[in-house]
Amino acid sequence: MPGKNKAAYPFLIIAGSLACLVALSQLNYSFSFKDFQFRKLDMLSDIRTSTVEDKNRPALAGNSGDGRPAAATDSVVKVKDSTGTVTTLPNPDAHHDFMSYTGIMQYAASQYGENGAGMHAFLQALAELKAGKRKKVRIAYFGDSMIEGDLITGDLRDSLQLFFGGQGVGFVPITSVVASFRTTITHTFSKDWTDYSYKKDPPANINLGLSGHTFVPSSSSWAKYSPVKKPRLDKFDEVAVLYGPAGNTGITVNDKAYTLSGNATVNRLDLRLDSGQQGMTIKYASGAQSSLYGVCFESDNGIYVDNYSFRGISGVELGHLSADMVKKMQEERPYDLVVLHYGANVLWKPELTDYSWYERPMTKVMDALRNDFPGTSFLIIGTADKSYRKGDHYVTAPGVEALLSVQHELAAQHGTAYWNLYAAMGGEGSMVKWVESENPGANKDYTHFNRLGASKVAALLYKAIMNEYSQTNNIQ
Repeated sequence: MPGKNKAAYPFLIIAGSLACLVALSQLNYSFSFKDFQFRKLDMLSDIRTSTVEDKNRPALAGNSGDGRPAAATDSVVKVKDSTGTVTTLPNPDAHHDFMSYTGIMQYAASQYGENGAGMHAFLQALAELKAGKRKKVRIAYFGDSMIEGDLITGDLRDSLQLFFGGQGVGFVPITSVVASFRTTITHTFSKDWTDYSYKKDPPANINLGLSGHTFVPSSSSWAKYSPVKKPRLDKFDEVAVLYGPAGNTGITVNDKAYTLSGNATVNRLDLRLDSGQQGMTIKYASGAQSSLYGVCFESDNGIYVDNYSFRGISGVELGHLSADMVKKMQEERPYDLVVLHYGANVLWKPELTDYSWYERPMTKVMDALRNDFPGTSFLIIGTADKSYRKGDHYVTAPGVEALLSVQHELAAQHGTAYWNLYAAMGGEGSMVKWVESENPGANKDYTHFNRLGASKVAALLYKAIMNEYSQTNNIQ
């Protein structure tokens, strides 16, 4: 066109594009799809003084204003042991901020009685085990993919057994999606088991096991377990098969015939393997196709940590467990400590800071578990750090501290112990350091630990438990 200066077009296009980009960068908008977090466009990131705005940082709702959590104002906690003796323990929460304290905090709640305070019953059980006054102590460790493949729990079990005694991996389900990844036992199985779970509802006449799974065999189903060449894991001593109501189901163990009987929600078949047998194979043989939960491997004394991992859950799913099954399981294999380790699947939207939608159902779950495990100690583990990309680098998700506040409040309200993994691993920005260090302890998703990191977490938790054990028993 005559009269138009076409040489100015490139400049106008570039200037207009830059103006649009700068305008978009001021919208402060980011979004996620499934597990992928799309980065926010920020043309001015290099000249900003802060990458995370103050409004995205949640207030520590549990704090009373003087640095102490409002949920616990007493400086001491009174607990009662099995003989009726009352002991007064210092309440660490009266002196520490739960968001930064790296030790274990213990709470008492009147509705659970003096003997239900924090981890006191568990610590007493450890002292009795060490003194030879009891034979076994068990821990049920519930979690998501953070602990699958026996990560964290395997190293924790090994450290505890080294000090308190015991040999064996504890509970192992009939099948597992991470069996090939687990290094604490060799586990193979046929693919024709029907696996009912939190993600596949069972029929009305079948209860889910404590792992969140129940397995029903077909005509040719089998599962094989073999020990591994590691200390305290290199042989099978005491073996127990756990199963649901049975109608004279026939199985074989290493080709020896057994009949599963019993109408309880949880039944147990105790086995002693013949001398020289280093592994065991269970096969369905005949009769009713009863539901099986798993197999337990222990020795005649010591401490055991059962790994109850379930990928992709938040902990709310534990509410699907029947009270009758939990109580019967407690009769067959009583637990002295229940650990709840969740958070990764709650932080699916990193900038979300309102977790009331999670706190409400999880409160009901805690109410039920405390009722179904009377006298058992509980430990709630606060979520690990989780980072996401914001601007041109990774930062701690604002939702982390908000979720930690909720988890801490659950512990305080239900008289459990509380351990802040986020603080223990270094607090804000720690996941970035774990991922990007010379010897990485976490994966590139900035959420999950690798084997090295899981071992380090186990060591931190073991140290925290042993500090409580030493203080409670006046061990120098």
